[in-house]
Amino acid sequence: QVQLVESGGGWVQAGDSLRLSCVASGHTFSTYSMGWFRQAPGKEREFVAAVSWRGSITYYAESVKGRFTISRDNAKNTVYLQMNNLKPEDTAVYYCAVDPSPQFRDIYYRHYGMDYWGKGTLVTVSS
Repeated sequence: QVQLVESGGGWVQAGDSLRLSCVASGHTFSTYSMGWFRQAPGKEREFVAAVSWRGSITYYAESVKGRFTISRDNAKNTVYLQMNNLKPEDTAVYYCAVDPSPQFRDIYYRHYGMDYWGKGTLVTVSS
């Protein structure tokens, strides 16, 4: 079973940057697609970004495109989310997730999420 632990959240001001990390354990991490999702107070969880198992394909929500970058280091079993030019509307709990499917299912992730989830890390952006 896959276990995911996120870190790197915190309180920042608008325009600042943060880098989230997610360490995976418990299975063959390097063959899984990985993603980040977020849930703002009072809202449903939404897709943020995903990366294929090799790191060669990425997919972003329109709201973060150009500001966030997802990447992974399979040797460290870690996926990252570099967040630049943060806005108050980025305030949310950010969750790391894993899809054990051999395919990179970008549209599917946006609508249905992934199979395994971390417990989340809180990002607060003040104006």
